[in-house]
Amino acid sequence: MSAQARNASAGLAIDNVSFAYGEGEIILRRVTLEVPEGRFLTLLGPSGSGKSTLLRLIAGLETPGDGRLAWKGVNIAGPGIDRAVVFQNYSLFPWLSVQDNVALAVAKAHPGLARGARREKARAYLGRVGLADAAGKYPFQLSGGMQQRAAIARALALEAPVLLMDEPFGALDPINRGKLQDLLLEVWQSTSPRRTIVFVTHDVDEALYLGDRVAVLGASPGRLLAEVAVPFARPRRRAELFASEAFHLLREDIAERLDADVLTGLAAA
Repeated sequence: MSAQARNASAGLAIDNVSFAYGEGEIILRRVTLEVPEGRFLTLLGPSGSGKSTLLRLIAGLETPGDGRLAWKGVNIAGPGIDRAVVFQNYSLFPWLSVQDNVALAVAKAHPGLARGARREKARAYLGRVGLADAAGKYPFQLSGGMQQRAAIARALALEAPVLLMDEPFGALDPINRGKLQDLLLEVWQSTSPRRTIVFVTHDVDEALYLGDRVAVLGASPGRLLAEVAVPFARPRRRAELFASEAFHLLREDIAERLDADVLTGLAAA
């Protein structure tokens, strides 16, 4: 197989990427990662490790100072319909109903579809996240958890092969956060072909519960400390997983890597 063919089949490629805002502080330094198609990568690190910046680079919302990002061998040079993004702040249009918010994404994925068909398809995506009965409501009429489910439905409606998620559950209470984690896994595992997901978090438990692999980023500047394979079979049962010795050992290993990086940074300051 040629190098070009290998790159095209690799899914998402992040090759020696660095980033700084103008002449200011370096945000990311020489990050290299590969995410095969259909896999779930969690980006884990403290504030200042460049997690969200890396996600924005993958989305094409920022341009790297050095290095290359590509999807299936094609360089990422800007936003594209092949990459959907879910932010922490929901980003729903407040003047549109939930159904019409999702219908906008359907229109991008299927520009020739009639309005009625778009709205029907939007309602079907809302049904996948348990919001079919709230289709006619406006974002302000929904709880935070419901708004985030609507944002996930809109991202799914783009039918993009890559789903980028920037701490989407970070503002939610633990119960709703757990429910949406389970919902995300259920939707991801039941979709064929599976989407490639890159999920930003600063929570070690969340990173291990969701991901196939965890990319651990250190801060100041953001750089890759480790890639950790998550060995737990799917589907995962939260109570059993969190009670297992293997989970706690892996959790402690990652936490120790992060703590060591913080101490090294403090010593050098």
